[in-house]
Amino acid sequence: MINYNKHIKPLAYLFVLLIIAGCGGSDDGGDGGGNTTPKAAALLFPLENSECNEGTIVSDEMSTVPFEWEASENTDSYTLVIENLLDNTVKNVNTQSTTVQETILRGVPYAWLVVSKVNGSTQTAISPKWRFYNAGAPVENHAPFPAELVSPVMGGLAVTSPDLKWTGSDIDNDIESYDVYLDTANPPTTLLTNTSSSNASGTNLNPDTVYYWKVVTKDGHGNTSQSPVFEFRTQ
Repeated sequence: MINYNKHIKPLAYLFVLLIIAGCGGSDDGGDGGGNTTPKAAALLFPLENSECNEGTIVSDEMSTVPFEWEASENTDSYTLVIENLLDNTVKNVNTQSTTVQETILRGVPYAWLVVSKVNGSTQTAISPKWRFYNAGAPVENHAPFPAELVSPVMGGLAVTSPDLKWTGSDIDNDIESYDVYLDTANPPTTLLTNTSSSNASGTNLNPDTVYYWKVVTKDGHGNTSQSPVFEFRTQ
């Protein structure tokens, strides 16, 4: 006689396993227990280190510029962050789209990035930061972008002989030199050095003292730009 129980039990176990697998969480970032961490968006336009000539001129001072990026994974909404690099004012625009039209000043350097967000989570992802000039009246040469201070970081600790580091960029690629100011006063007025490099050394600083520093970038046509002022405390 055939023992049906011998064959039914393995099939029952297989059936239970299939049910468990079918009820498992989804991997698509939904409510099924999947990944709820958004991915960083890839920026498309305005291009990095470029002059933006696209958009609609609203007045002598303003134009409406399109900001575009690729849709990122596990993302429900975005915050577009636009920073005026001359006065450091920041505009935040919340959107579910990947294209936003914003009216900004002409002839001004800007930085922009996108923050990806997902509903029901505090996790976010931040895109790279791109910088561009919003085109104004035609000019033969553009001022450099303000230097981005790298080290010491804002509000950080440093040794009494710190290495000051920054990055500079210019859409005309004609940066000539940097004036580096370091002082215990804010804003700093003491010239530490003029250099064509992107680093300088502060020597024999007082311990346990707050110092302020900034970088003025110069190009070959006499144009200049000034970085924000950073502060650090010596150990």
